[in-house]
Amino acid sequence: MNDTPETPSPAEPAPIWKSRYNHPTDWDQFFSPLTLPGMFFRSAGRRGDMNLLDFMGRKYSYSEVASGVIRVAKGLQDLGVKKGDRVGLFLPNVPHYVTGYYGAMAIGATVVNFSPLYTVDELAHQVEDSGTKILFTLSASAVFPVAYEVLQKSSLERLVVGSVAGALPAGKALFYRLFRNKENTPQPDDDRIIPFADLTNNDGNYVAPNIHPEKDIALLQYTGGTTGTPKGAMLSHQNLTANARQINSIDPFIEEEDRLMGVLPFFHVFANSAVLNRTVARGGEIVMLPRFDAKQTLKAITRNRITAMPGVPTMYQALLDHPDIDKTNFSSLKICVSGGAPLPLELKKKFEAKTGSKLVEGYGLTESSGVVSANPYAGLNKSGSIGQPVPGTVVKLVDKEDPTKAVPDGEPGELIFSGPQVMQGYWNLPQADEEVFVDGFLRTGDVAVIDEDGYIKIVDRLKDMIAVGGFKVFPSQVEEILYKHEAVKEALVIGVPDDYRGESPKAYVALEEGMDVDGAALKDWLNPQLGKHERVIDVVVRKTLPKTMIGKLDRKALRAEELG
Repeated sequence: MNDTPETPSPAEPAPIWKSRYNHPTDWDQFFSPLTLPGMFFRSAGRRGDMNLLDFMGRKYSYSEVASGVIRVAKGLQDLGVKKGDRVGLFLPNVPHYVTGYYGAMAIGATVVNFSPLYTVDELAHQVEDSGTKILFTLSASAVFPVAYEVLQKSSLERLVVGSVAGALPAGKALFYRLFRNKENTPQPDDDRIIPFADLTNNDGNYVAPNIHPEKDIALLQYTGGTTGTPKGAMLSHQNLTANARQINSIDPFIEEEDRLMGVLPFFHVFANSAVLNRTVARGGEIVMLPRFDAKQTLKAITRNRITAMPGVPTMYQALLDHPDIDKTNFSSLKICVSGGAPLPLELKKKFEAKTGSKLVEGYGLTESSGVVSANPYAGLNKSGSIGQPVPGTVVKLVDKEDPTKAVPDGEPGELIFSGPQVMQGYWNLPQADEEVFVDGFLRTGDVAVIDEDGYIKIVDRLKDMIAVGGFKVFPSQVEEILYKHEAVKEALVIGVPDDYRGESPKAYVALEEGMDVDGAALKDWLNPQLGKHERVIDVVVRKTLPKTMIGKLDRKALRAEELG
């Protein structure tokens, strides 16, 4: 799509968010075309021996990571990977992710992110849909068996398997091998499995292709879009590098020390832009944990003098709830950015009071490469709003039924936007592109209002998506599995308020005549078939479920009945 933001003509009044812009930068700055490997190697050349990663106490300099990147690039080329081929990452937050990510992109391959929470069926479907041929994973029992089963049942050709122990400091690596062997899976004798160390055992002398920043696809990031059907958002090099620079441009602490807490999962678009790419572009340091753990995060904030932490509301609540919070030194922590789900006002107040840092809410989509808008880190901050658009981003409110029509000032409407971070479209789904784009703007499916200061507030949503601790759960996918049970006649899944996760899925079913099964039994049958974040908190058996006048199951009416 066109990366150039729409600028109002002189005859039009400036949008309120532009005339009262509160971010510490010019709204209309230009983000020149830039590839991700270009961005990475530029920072590596500038930062050299400075730390890029701290993984469980083992530090990796920019130069060391760059050496790993070029050796991954060479290893992949030796396996026959070419520009445009898809290389998958089925990894938690480990150093292998960073070298795999930039290494694949350095040879023009398209990275495909896969959540390590995926079931075999979920991973296999997206591997097939994307055409992924090589998949990076770990030897850990949490992910390797899933990856290996997909290797056996799909068109996937090879697994590149890393070891967490090999990425740890020497003492911790020994502890891991001695006491946590249960987390590793014996490797089968299969020549399709390549140890990460073997892939990177080369001189790094790869052949760099010509990469077009605005046309070549760097990343396929799967999302449900405005329905429950997974779609691969095609994000170009420019989409991702522009969003990283947009994020940095609104940071008033840009010239100061930068040590980011890397606990958001890198396979998620929020962390991909707001942790990984943003920090690499800036030349900062990421203190990584394989997954979020409140105790370890609090320790790292004190030990590493963390300056910033992007996260989802559930993470901030977990930190507040942990007994070690009173022993944590927050004096270095300047800013925490919350996304992925609405930020409760009480949580914001309590976290800021306890830590002395600022907790601000932002907003973004997979289709936006990460971030669309955010509250200013300093200055006017409005609780309950998603702030103002990041530079170069145009937002509009349009009629919910006819997105070609604007709504009157002050009225709610569907939020649409354009900017250099907007995806190129959905992978192999031109019809879906026609539905989500209107006059070059991306439809979000979220209903918003814009106040007198140009701050955006989400007031409703058109899409049936449940936000669970920063992850998207689509009711239709859970319902599809429920319908496989012989006793289930009708099923609806809605999100219900959850003080910790923001929302949790809850299922309601009506049974086939003559069937007798209770909700607890259905829940026990259903949840093992779902990803962890998709699992329902309850299954309620009802005589009937609400329907529309034409007989369609009515999720909106159910939500009104149950939640008011």
